[in-house]
Amino acid sequence: MNNLPSRVKIVDVGPRDGLQNEKQPVPAAVKIELVHRLQAAGLKEIEVTSYVSPKWVPQMADNHAVMQGVRRQPGVRYSVLTPNLKGFEAALADKPDEIVVFGAASEAFSQKNINCSIAESIERFAPVVQAAKAAGIAVRGAMSCTVGCPYEGDVPPSRVDYLAGLMKGIGVEHVGVADTIGVGTPKKVQAAIEATLKHFHIDQVSGHFHDTYGQAVANTLAALEMGVWHHDTSVAGLGGCPYAKGATGNVATEDVVYLLHGMGIETGIDLDALIDAGTYISEQLGRPTNSRVARALLAKRQG
Repeated sequence: MNNLPSRVKIVDVGPRDGLQNEKQPVPAAVKIELVHRLQAAGLKEIEVTSYVSPKWVPQMADNHAVMQGVRRQPGVRYSVLTPNLKGFEAALADKPDEIVVFGAASEAFSQKNINCSIAESIERFAPVVQAAKAAGIAVRGAMSCTVGCPYEGDVPPSRVDYLAGLMKGIGVEHVGVADTIGVGTPKKVQAAIEATLKHFHIDQVSGHFHDTYGQAVANTLAALEMGVWHHDTSVAGLGGCPYAKGATGNVATEDVVYLLHGMGIETGIDLDALIDAGTYISEQLGRPTNSRVARALLAKRQG
């Protein structure tokens, strides 16, 4: 465990990745309040919304209202997902600090998700990346299905190597290695990260793990052991993937923070305030939190 980082930066993707698949409309005011509670708990990076066609993701149709409604704090980075130039131009009015573009390490997933090949998908993003950089906006790339695909099964590290190279080629500055359907186990995750490190420095790589098979905390630890110190997590374990049947939420931010604090790794996050934020959004959605740590500590509070 010599490579363990002494501090970890967490991007909470709950407001965007976490809420995008909710069937019931979540009011803009609730999303704004969630962002406010997350930043009050010490989160310095928050993925707020996405600029996609409301026809495809109706939950994100209120992107302008949400971004305009957030009381921004200095030192907090607010990121948004922009799937194309039209989305980027719409986002520009709301002055995000960072945009996120995405690609899959699986050809089948790319075709099902965005109706084009991996190479075509990255080519489409090239003008978006250029426009963002010209506007002084940071660019992060999300690499989905880096260990498994709902259509192809296992995804070999060579596909991750290929995708990371394409992302580097268009000027993406930072990439997330995502186990979108949560099938990964530590060695597979480490192999995907190794493939990514051929193109990006360890400081430019994030872990992004879903907990479908209960492996997300183990996979987070596996990434930490390689020195990965950026991690995407989702408050209350919100989320899933609309194109992957049965895929559950991202690893809960509360569970990862508890792990990190227990290992003496700094996050700058107040776990109690974070649990309150997760409780707030879970109550708004009318269901209990998916965070194991939150459930345990809430039971202790009531005891």
